[in-house]
Amino acid sequence: MAFSTATLTFLRGLKRHNDRAWFEAHRAVYEADVKQPMRELIEEMDVRLTRFAPEIIGEPKRSMFRIYRDIRFSPDKSPYKTHASCWFYHRDGSRAVGREAEGEGAGAGFYFQIAPGDSFVGGGMWMPPRDALLKLREAIADDPTRFTKIATDRRLVRRFGGLSDEAVLRRVPRGFAPDHAAARWLKFQSFVTGRPLTDAQAAGPRLPAVLEADFRLMLPLVRWINGVLGLRPAERR
Repeated sequence: MAFSTATLTFLRGLKRHNDRAWFEAHRAVYEADVKQPMRELIEEMDVRLTRFAPEIIGEPKRSMFRIYRDIRFSPDKSPYKTHASCWFYHRDGSRAVGREAEGEGAGAGFYFQIAPGDSFVGGGMWMPPRDALLKLREAIADDPTRFTKIATDRRLVRRFGGLSDEAVLRRVPRGFAPDHAAARWLKFQSFVTGRPLTDAQAAGPRLPAVLEADFRLMLPLVRWINGVLGLRPAERR
């Protein structure tokens, strides 16, 4: 079972009617057209990952992000996310993402989300916790050539435009020389890459193949990050 136009229709409706009454009235649609296809996609990608990145796993219960928003500290009290998403992570690490992974064995992995006009595939490590970020910067500073080769790989740049520059410092961080050979990369606060997907790609039968092809191109970056953080690649499950 793949995502379909019904998936996009539900998410479009949820964006217009982001309240509990509407969601509960359409819960059966959510379960059938969003949650179940996402579970099946995670299972399918987990099988595919065994072929080229067996250390990265997908588990429906742990990989799928909740539809409910955390509104405790947000001025936006809308109770539901208007996209569905999942995360494939290192089996020896944590499923937590970004700053939430502080002290939990943070690592890099692969991400997918589906939303009308806002579907996306990504990979790497978004906003690492402070200790992980320092380790990554030190590794870059110690061997700028190796990281530059990964980050500027021709196929990675052609498919995704290289590393995302949405979170980059204006100056080289404290502790590193301003004129360091790796100054460009030391300013990064996230180490991620990715690209948008069309509605037809996200809700089409070829989605697993599209994700596999993209994950394969992102793998050197993901493995470099995980290696720096002590999470090893694997040859088999």
